[in-house]
Amino acid sequence: MSTPRTVSLQEKFDLFTEHWSPRIVGELNGQQVKLVKISGEFVWHAHEHEDELFLVTRGTLRMRFRTHEVLVGVGEFIIVPRGVEHQPVADTGEVWMLLFEPASTVNTGTAGGERTVTELERL
Repeated sequence: MSTPRTVSLQEKFDLFTEHWSPRIVGELNGQQVKLVKISGEFVWHAHEHEDELFLVTRGTLRMRFRTHEVLVGVGEFIIVPRGVEHQPVADTGEVWMLLFEPASTVNTGTAGGERTVTELERL
């Protein structure tokens, strides 16, 4: 059993520069807390079994859905339910986000492809 500790999001974000490559910063009850920096468009994808929470800490996320899109600003979050096809976009500069999702979640979901990250670094 580990000793409870605080986590500085700024310190953790300062440890990496890569886009679209989530880093694990915490785990609880089969869920992972991840940090990710994004720029540009990601692939359209869905997650068959997992819901995802995206909390924006810098920039503005544009979450596209097939029928509409939602802008998510600093201090706001959006939950994408399992099975809903979506595309995260950062088209006005770099966006930093905290993700909260089951440990089984693969970043590209059902789409797969070259942007799939299977071995996530722990910070």
